[in-house]
Amino acid sequence: MPVPRFLIAGVHSGVGKTTIATGIMASLRARGLIVQGFKVGPDYIDPSYHTYVTGRASRNLDTWLAGEARIPELFCRNTGDADVAVIEGVMGMFDGLRGSDDWGSSAHIARILECPVILVVDVRSMARSAAAIVHGYATMDPRVKVAGVILNKVGGPKHYRMVKEAIEGATGIRVVGALGRDSELTMPERHLGLVPMAERGDMQASFTYLSARIEESVDLDALLEIGRQAKELPRSTEFMFPAAPTVTGVRVAVARDEAFTFYYQDGLDLLTTMGVELVPFSPLHDTDLPPAVSGVIIGGGFPELFLDQLAGNQPMMDSIRGAAGDGMPIYAECGGLMYLCRAVASFDLGEYPLVGLVPAVCQMEKRLFAIGYVEATAQSDNLLCRRGETLRGHEFHYSKLVSIDPNYRWAFKLTGGKGEAERPEGFEAGNLLASYLHLHMAGNPAAAARFVARCQSWGHSQRGVGVG
Repeated sequence: MPVPRFLIAGVHSGVGKTTIATGIMASLRARGLIVQGFKVGPDYIDPSYHTYVTGRASRNLDTWLAGEARIPELFCRNTGDADVAVIEGVMGMFDGLRGSDDWGSSAHIARILECPVILVVDVRSMARSAAAIVHGYATMDPRVKVAGVILNKVGGPKHYRMVKEAIEGATGIRVVGALGRDSELTMPERHLGLVPMAERGDMQASFTYLSARIEESVDLDALLEIGRQAKELPRSTEFMFPAAPTVTGVRVAVARDEAFTFYYQDGLDLLTTMGVELVPFSPLHDTDLPPAVSGVIIGGGFPELFLDQLAGNQPMMDSIRGAAGDGMPIYAECGGLMYLCRAVASFDLGEYPLVGLVPAVCQMEKRLFAIGYVEATAQSDNLLCRRGETLRGHEFHYSKLVSIDPNYRWAFKLTGGKGEAERPEGFEAGNLLASYLHLHMAGNPAAAARFVARCQSWGHSQRGVGVG
């Protein structure tokens, strides 16, 4: 039997998708169901909310980062033991990579997974007009089935009755829920979007309240009925996860704390499937890298909010410098790049000296500096690929590099994203690769394999023992 599934899409960004999707996941789990959460697109923060309420790692479904043919594999390998899968969409339902089509959008994922859609509509300041909006979304692409509607920001019982009557009468699509205006349901945001769960502490009371509101305002039985309409998916023809481990005895340290939280779980799973043991460490709280590791990964996050602690933890920075000096492979993305710079110039104009392996200063900007999908072409052989090879990733950052050393070794040429058509990016120095580029390792399995092989080779050169 196919796993019941439905996709929560919005008519636009900010319509309440994350609140509603997270609340539905929490409510279904409260009923005793095993709920697998997913997020469409390149997002780290929304999945952290899904993970918190379901007790299972939420996964990303991104056709640019992982490839269209791999989406069914990513979905199926994570839902084998689930009772229901809830997929949160991205932006508006048809918003994707370009304006000429919906490639990369929520609608695209719904087509690939043959998944019914629940459309969230913010109905503030409208009544019958909501029916026109739903009609447009439901008929835009007949291959995508809008099976239900959830109303958000409803003004009251009379407003609800008017909108419900209009939508169901004009489209035949059932309104399966409605939420009123409630400031308690608003999630805190800042410069990169919602605040990650790692920084919010114990949120059980807030999510219990959200779950209760969803339970009383959304017909969960109707959602499950809609989810059961999903058909069995065809078997994948392209596989990224190896059937058996390809290495043994490779331990890789992964930075995981309040400052570094941005990782795609399927990318980490690919490394473990290859045979890598991932060992978490904290640049904020630990004083040394874990013992006997033969590689380091420092992902993205919000180091700019913890500069005092990071700059004050000299023993950890010394440990990383020592590992780099010994030739250990070190890979860093975005926040990891910032941490490895000589210093970070913060929003308050203070400058905080950091690890110093990247010969530049990272300067925080008040406006978004870069956003979007990109292709990165290697300018020389590096930890992930050979010169001339191309990786797919995305950027999203409020900082830029300044005071760059004259002998700085750019790692990539980027195309796409925001700004000039082609631009240099990242830093490469043999055993070190750091850039603003966010990668999905499961979407770049050859790059993952190359990194693992470099770690294994370095470990063997150290007679199988890393550094502590």
